[in-house]
Amino acid sequence: MAGGYSIRKIELQDFHGVVSALNVLTTVGPITKEDFASTIKHWNACKIANDIPVYNPYVIVEDASGEVAATGNLIIEKKLIHGCAICGHIEDIAVSEKHQGKKLGKMLIEKLTEVGLQAGCYKIILDCDEKNVKFYEKCGYSRAGIEMQIRK
Repeated sequence: MAGGYSIRKIELQDFHGVVSALNVLTTVGPITKEDFASTIKHWNACKIANDIPVYNPYVIVEDASGEVAATGNLIIEKKLIHGCAICGHIEDIAVSEKHQGKKLGKMLIEKLTEVGLQAGCYKIILDCDEKNVKFYEKCGYSRAGIEMQIRK
C-alpha cells in the first residue's frame, strides 16, 4: 500500500491502537488485553463453507512507527436466500484522529470490499450515519434501505 502505510489482518499487538481508533467511532467501554485476545481467537476460529473466515478484521498501520491508523471488519454471513449465498457486512470503520484526512478510510473500505468479493459475497452492505453517506458513495456504495434497531 502506498503512502507509508500497510494493510493487514489484525494481530494481538494491535490492542492499544485498535481501541484508540475505535474510541473515535464510538464508546468502546472497558476492555482488557485478555478480552481483546479472546475476541481475536474467537474471530480466527469462525469459518464457513470452503474455510472462508466469518470475521475479517483489518488494520492499516503506519510503516515508520507500526502505529495502528485505522481499523475495520468484514463479517461474512451464510444465508438461505440466493441459493445459500454469502453476504458481507462491513462494520466498525474507524480512523484514528492523528491519521484522518489521508484517505485511509477509503483504502480500508476498498480492501474489505475486495475481501468480500473474492470470498464470493453476492452483496456487501454497511450502515452509516447520514453525515457519512457521501464518503461511502465515493467508495462505490449506494443507499439501499433503512436501518432499524433496538438498543439496551
